[in-house]
Amino acid sequence: MLSEPRSGRLAAWGNALLAGLVSPDDAVLAVVGEDAVHRVEGLPGESAPVGLTLALGRLRALGVRGLRVALPAPGHPLGLSGPPEFNARALEAEEAVVCHGAALGLVPEVSEAGPAGDVHVEVTWHCLPVREAPPADVPSLGEAERELAEALRDTTAVLARLDVAGSGPVAEAAIDAYRARAEGGREVLAPGYPPRAVRVLELAQRVGLLVSLARDNGHGGAVSASEMGARVAALRPVERTGRRAQVAAYNAYVEERERER
Repeated sequence: MLSEPRSGRLAAWGNALLAGLVSPDDAVLAVVGEDAVHRVEGLPGESAPVGLTLALGRLRALGVRGLRVALPAPGHPLGLSGPPEFNARALEAEEAVVCHGAALGLVPEVSEAGPAGDVHVEVTWHCLPVREAPPADVPSLGEAERELAEALRDTTAVLARLDVAGSGPVAEAAIDAYRARAEGGREVLAPGYPPRAVRVLELAQRVGLLVSLARDNGHGGAVSASEMGARVAALRPVERTGRRAQVAAYNAYVEERERER
């Protein structure tokens, strides 16, 4: 959860492009990020993989009005609507983009190429049919914001009681550094998103940072099997809450446009 999911970048900047708020070049540059190249395979009307610029234009021509995000995990098909084949691919990738306005979805496949020391990342988005139905378990922005605040408070208290290093000064310092980077000009969401979506996504990312620190930092007092089990149990619900909030934030553009129709 620390790094921005590729599906989030594609949905956010794809939505900004569909709305005419950014140029195709700027949208593609933001989506690709530090990767070498992104291609889309299986797009209707195309017999071979195509670049993102052509793919986004073709999706618009096919009737796509917006892009939603899914961040599923085992037992939690968050943001998905089927069919089972698409859900299985999305679960394997742990993320997907679902088109609004056309029964299509995109699942990323990430690969590395190049010699040692000069490895670059290539992403192929597989375009597959989806079921047009409400996405699973996605809260409203208001619900997500309340859930995050409660989860952050409750989990911090539990981890502090378990003497987990990730709940104390180390976590606070890391979160402060993360906030400083954000305030230094990092664009959390693409143009066109409501301010509340930006706020919810920022909080979800901070919660994800806390979860990662608590899970990976082995210098706390939770050393026995029972204490480790308690740590995992404490982290599970907040990780789920953070994923739900991320999806709510990325999907806010489509939800707001639908309310305006």
